[in-house]
Amino acid sequence: MIVRQFINWVRTASAGERAEATRSLARAWLISDLPEEDRAAAEGALLMLLDDPSPLVRQAMAEVFARSTEAPAAIVQALSLDQPSVALPVLEHSPLLIDADLVDIVATGNSEMQCAIARRVGLPSSVCAAIAEVGSAAAALELIENAYAELAPFSWDRIVERHGHLAAIRESMLLLDDLPAATRAALVTKLSETLAQFVVARNWLSADRAGRIAAEARDRSTMTIAARSRGDDLRGLVRHLRLTSQLTAGLTLRALLSGNLELFEAALAELSELPLPRVSALLHDRSGASLNALLRRAELPESTFAAFRIALEVCHENGFVDTLGGAARLRRRMVERVLTHCETGRDAAEPLLILLRRFATESARDEARLFCDELVVDEWIATQRDMIAA
Repeated sequence: MIVRQFINWVRTASAGERAEATRSLARAWLISDLPEEDRAAAEGALLMLLDDPSPLVRQAMAEVFARSTEAPAAIVQALSLDQPSVALPVLEHSPLLIDADLVDIVATGNSEMQCAIARRVGLPSSVCAAIAEVGSAAAALELIENAYAELAPFSWDRIVERHGHLAAIRESMLLLDDLPAATRAALVTKLSETLAQFVVARNWLSADRAGRIAAEARDRSTMTIAARSRGDDLRGLVRHLRLTSQLTAGLTLRALLSGNLELFEAALAELSELPLPRVSALLHDRSGASLNALLRRAELPESTFAAFRIALEVCHENGFVDTLGGAARLRRRMVERVLTHCETGRDAAEPLLILLRRFATESARDEARLFCDELVVDEWIATQRDMIAA
């Protein structure tokens, strides 16, 4: 009887009045102990109100039913397909929407609807993949910032591929501690390309020089990323570098000259397609024949073999260094010794000598920076000691 009176009343009520009445009816359906007959009639009335011309009515219903597990499934489904002002609360919160529903809405909805879905708690990998594949940049940003989203590695890579040129996307991703190393490297590549295009477009640098500077900056960043990576994460990075044609002889040599033997071994294992333990054993063979065979199998230029051999000899002679200053000095000694050997020999190609000279300059500057930092720290300690003594 009450529901019948409600239906007759809403025909002449204003939009605002209808919205408030709908809100009350929806709440009664959820929390009141209605008789079965009245409950069925109330659900029928709510279904009828889905056709109300005012979005305020449907929005009121969506706000009540958005978080409920007891809401009428048919009504929630209809609300999720309504205009954004109505659908957003349901898309962001409703536990009644299944993954297939969400994937379909990501594919057909606008950016606002995609963003609402991207904010959901416990977002499964299938829906994350859909957003990564077809979602807007705003939705991708919401997904990145959602700590409860289950993103697979390929979804991270797809976001980088589609939106990595956007600063907001890069910054949000790079702040994540658990971002895969391969994805971090892909972001660095995107940044390098963007900066190179920027300076070329303004005629600040030629395309060739901008490309070379960007490539060198990318390689240095790759070394930094690799230094913080271990195990499967490092192997994923090396695989990414190979697939993107970045795992060159120059980068592999840079890894060795940087003292990152783990990256060097992983790179040779990837290039030679040999098991990592086998590569490690071959590199510890001091005879040199095994190293040449390994480098040949990895299809590295023979003109670089001597540089790899000398660098390994320096590594074996000096062993492990546990301070930043010591590591910087070791890198500089390694580079200078390899460069000296190649400059006095006759087999070194000109590109290799150019590369080694650049490495030598980089290592000298790195050591100088660390030396200055140490001086500042020593001065501060001395000042504090004098103040305490006074």
